[in-house]
Amino acid sequence: MSGRSRWSGWVRDYRLLIFDWDGTLVDSIGRIVASLRYAAGMCDLPQLGDEQLKGIIGLGMLEAIDCLYPGLRATPKVDCFRRAYGDHYLQLEQEPSALFPGVLEALDAFRADGYQLAVATGKSRRGLNAVLTGRDWLDYFDVTRCADETASKPDPLMLREILAHCRVNSEQALMVGDSVFDLQMARHAAVHSVAVGYGAQSLATLKAESPTLSIEHFDELRAWLGQRAGQH
Repeated sequence: MSGRSRWSGWVRDYRLLIFDWDGTLVDSIGRIVASLRYAAGMCDLPQLGDEQLKGIIGLGMLEAIDCLYPGLRATPKVDCFRRAYGDHYLQLEQEPSALFPGVLEALDAFRADGYQLAVATGKSRRGLNAVLTGRDWLDYFDVTRCADETASKPDPLMLREILAHCRVNSEQALMVGDSVFDLQMARHAAVHSVAVGYGAQSLATLKAESPTLSIEHFDELRAWLGQRAGQH
């Protein structure tokens, strides 16, 4: 990745940018809600409200099921739910969810400026690889971690694994996400965080987690990082 050498003398500023996927980089919240509803219908489970469904976005699937339908994990229906959700979501993603405005341009600029880029998501590896393949992005990020191959958010293990892979200290990383689980995970890993207010949860809800920065548009992150770089 070009530009990495510019960081060689930096100790205290950010070198690694870690992004949640759904609701942070891509506008996929509606498809997640629709897929949860589809799975509930296929498995004869009660239909829940939109806010309740949005409230679990960011968790791994089993942890989300525990929140939405307590006790379901101990029944055969859990496999029905997981399969129905995954199959329906991937069918919807045959046409990839749109990136939020400014995301592609900013990510390309971050790469050119020498940042390492990572994804930390509640998606399964199957799900993330499918959507990355749909964008021809399998090799775009330095590292990606999914909930089914490590601990689910807000456990900090996912971030610690990313930090170790990238050989970056926690103070040199920034976690960007749209859920309280993203911000709590960052705090547990001693990583600074950015709350985005255009995804699954409101900015007012996210600000209660005391993020380092709160934004309503992805371009605000690019401008903020640009200002910090200009001070060095």
